[in-house]
Amino acid sequence: MRRSNCWVVTSMWRWIGSLVFTFWMFFSVAFYALAIIIMGPFGYDRRFAISRAWASMIISSARLLCGIEFEVRGRENIPDEAAVYLLKHSSAYETLAEFLFVGQQTWVLKRELQWVPIFGWALKLLRPIAINRGGGRNAVKQVIAQGTAALQRGVNVMIFPEGTRVRQGQTRRYGMSGIALAAESERLIVPVAHNAGVFWPRRGVRKRPGTVRFVIGEPVVVGDRDYRVVANEVQAWIEAEIAKMPGRESLERAGS
Repeated sequence: MRRSNCWVVTSMWRWIGSLVFTFWMFFSVAFYALAIIIMGPFGYDRRFAISRAWASMIISSARLLCGIEFEVRGRENIPDEAAVYLLKHSSAYETLAEFLFVGQQTWVLKRELQWVPIFGWALKLLRPIAINRGGGRNAVKQVIAQGTAALQRGVNVMIFPEGTRVRQGQTRRYGMSGIALAAESERLIVPVAHNAGVFWPRRGVRKRPGTVRFVIGEPVVVGDRDYRVVANEVQAWIEAEIAKMPGRESLERAGS
């Protein structure tokens, strides 16, 4: 009976912590977005510093309220110069944590995000590569053009090659835009595997306590190799690393 009561109390606290965290995240993003807009005339470096401060604060809040920690393995694989990072998109957590182990960065994202009042206006000031996801070759050309310009400025380009959020444990065929960008700009591809979706599910408010693991792989040179071969190679490495990470079994038992 005592064990049952303890489980109920623990479960209730996790729900409360998740609800408080969710409210705080949405409230704080408006405040920080306004700060970015106000700092608009004072340069990209300051605007990015504000966004990074917000990400750091949210990561700390997730640790305090939801019990979510994170660790990074393979930091030695981060190149000295700006590169193209390919990582899965299984939750919102990785979009925040990447601020803390990758330097200045921009993101390939759907253009509709820039239309959201306040948040979208601030996002636009951070110079994302905002594409029409139904744009086909034109979208790829945009990624190459704007991505190359960002890399030349020393800004890393973060790409979710599956094109959208994917449930933990599942995968979709990787797109070619990141591979093409790396080839055209003669920059390295850095694959990143993680299990954030175990602890911060793609849907729902409740978070699960635990340690999110990020593994940064060895940089990949595209050179004159076939783009599809490179994409398959990167996908195979990322999925194999994720399969070795803890937490997947508990997620499957929970039916998330």
